[in-house]
Amino acid sequence: MLSADTVTQIAAELAEADRTHSVIPRITARYPEATVEDSYAIQGVWRDSQITAGRRLVGRKIGLTSKAMQQATGITEPDYGVMFDDTVYESGAEIPVDHFSNVRIEVELAFVLKHPLEGPDCTLDDALAAIDYAVPALEVLNSHIELEGRTIVDTISDNAAYGAMVLGTVHKRPDEIDLRWVPGVLSRNGEIEETGVAAGVLGHPATGVAWLANKFHQHGARLEAGEIILAGSFTRPVWVSRGDQVLCDYGPMGTIACRFI
Repeated sequence: MLSADTVTQIAAELAEADRTHSVIPRITARYPEATVEDSYAIQGVWRDSQITAGRRLVGRKIGLTSKAMQQATGITEPDYGVMFDDTVYESGAEIPVDHFSNVRIEVELAFVLKHPLEGPDCTLDDALAAIDYAVPALEVLNSHIELEGRTIVDTISDNAAYGAMVLGTVHKRPDEIDLRWVPGVLSRNGEIEETGVAAGVLGHPATGVAWLANKFHQHGARLEAGEIILAGSFTRPVWVSRGDQVLCDYGPMGTIACRFI
């Protein structure tokens, strides 16, 4: 495992890369002995520095929960990161590409909790009971570590590659809709790029919420009421550039539109 000084140094490098919208060399190329536990320690030091600087945590993102995303990244287990209030956009937003590095988007559902959720034996039914509502979301990926050869350790250290999210306007309680069959048809500049259904996320998109609650229990923590949980993509990531218009149709859950400027 990495020393505390090394963990702090890498977290500072990532904070600077976030500030300057740049990338750093792969952690695993410099520290091949780094473990998944090290990567969450790096993420934690970075997270705490951001909170100290005045950012407000509003939720958690879960990643790599679908076969599509695992195949796209070569990584075979889920991961998680944190989301701050200044990374949340509404449908119709104009999003500056200069705020990010290696800009890609993914199709997801997000969940807002009405009750705390705690492991160690949290089930899908427990997660559904704790969820206030589901809302469609696009995730903007943002990598501060060079992509080639990246491993799960690099990704987790880099806040699970989270950059921002764009939320839709249609809210559905879990008992109002079969969340497994929410579709996503993602278009860029009028051309369909990706399609999928939410069941691609662990068989049910809320399964990841239960997984995260159980994972948090291992660290003596829980998911809190009011938190937004971004559940993971059910399509592959789509690259976007300045000037791109993005539209995603979620069928009965409406649409999300945004433009990258």
